[in-house]
Amino acid sequence: MSSLSRYLTMGECDVYLNRTICDVLEEMRSCIKTMNFSYLMGLVEEIQSMGNRMEATLSDKHDFENLHARKKELSKEVKLLEQKIKELMEANNEKTK
Repeated sequence: MSSLSRYLTMGECDVYLNRTICDVLEEMRSCIKTMNFSYLMGLVEEIQSMGNRMEATLSDKHDFENLHARKKELSKEVKLLEQKIKELMEANNEKTK
């Protein structure tokens, strides 16, 4: 997809869709080529924000996978405890007969 097709024109302003880190780095390179560093700090902040979101997403995914594994372990434990309760209740019923 070309960088021009990623723009959506709404009235008088353009909205950039799905901007990637590579796109921002490309803009940084153009800053260096043109020696115009006036918006470089804004680009640095944008990349920092994107990197933070990526790290947070990876962390969330890792947490989800760990919680899913823990849920499986606890489900097995619950089934075993339910079976033990059932056995104890049956044993108790036999004693009271």
